[in-house]
Amino acid sequence: MENLQEKLKKAGLTGNEAKVYLGLLKFGSINGSRLAKKIGMDRTLTYQLLNNLVEKGLVSYIIKEHKKYFESSDPINLLNSIKKKETFIRDLVPELKKIEQMEEKEQEINLYEGVEGMRTLMREIIKEKSFCSFGATGRAYDTLYELPRITKELARKGFKARIIMNSKYKEHKMLEIKNIEAKFLNIESEATTTIFGDKVSIHMIKERPIIIIIKNKDIANTYRNHFEFLWKIAK
Repeated sequence: MENLQEKLKKAGLTGNEAKVYLGLLKFGSINGSRLAKKIGMDRTLTYQLLNNLVEKGLVSYIIKEHKKYFESSDPINLLNSIKKKETFIRDLVPELKKIEQMEEKEQEINLYEGVEGMRTLMREIIKEKSFCSFGATGRAYDTLYELPRITKELARKGFKARIIMNSKYKEHKMLEIKNIEAKFLNIESEATTTIFGDKVSIHMIKERPIIIIIKNKDIANTYRNHFEFLWKIAK
C-alpha cells in the first residue's frame, strides 16, 4: 500500500517537505532543531523546508522564549495550491480567448480521445437545440456519469433528439427521457454518427473512446439527408 509520504508528494509536496510535515503531525509543537534530530534531517535544510511549508499555509509557528515552535496546520490547506492555480487559470482563460480568431472558421476537423473527448462532444451538441443520430448504442449515456442529469435538464428546456439504433437497445434507459424519439434498424454498428448544427461527429466507445468532429455545413446537410432517409425506413 502506498505510504503517506508518497501520497503527499502526489498532492504537491516534495519528498522532504512531506517528511517534515508528517513529523510535525506526529510530534506536535516543536522547534526546528529538535524536529531535525527526530526525523534525521540536516538542521539548515529542516528550517528551509519549514519556511516553505509556512508559505504554503501548511505550517504555523509561535515564539516562546525567543524560539520558534512549529506545528502543522489543518491538512485541508493542501488544497490551497490547487485553488490558487484554479484562480490563475480562470483569469488566464479570458486573455487567451481574446487572441482567438475573431472570424469563425468555415470548416475544421478535430479528433479527440477518452472520456474527456466525449465531454467535449457533449458540450458542442448542447449548444444546439436538437440533434439526430444513427448507429446509436447508448454507451455515451452510460460512460458519462453526468449525462443522465444533463439530458433530463435539456428535455425540460425543449431540447429534442431523434436517434436510430439497433433494436437490441430497445430497453435502454436513455429512451425513457422526454423529447428523445427513437426508431430501430437491425444494423450492427460500433460507430455512432451524430448531426447537430453545421457539425457531424463520429464516435466509437470501446476500451478508449475515439471522437471525430467535422465542422462543414455541406457535409452536415448531406449526413442529415442520409439520416432522414434512414428515419423513413426505420421502425
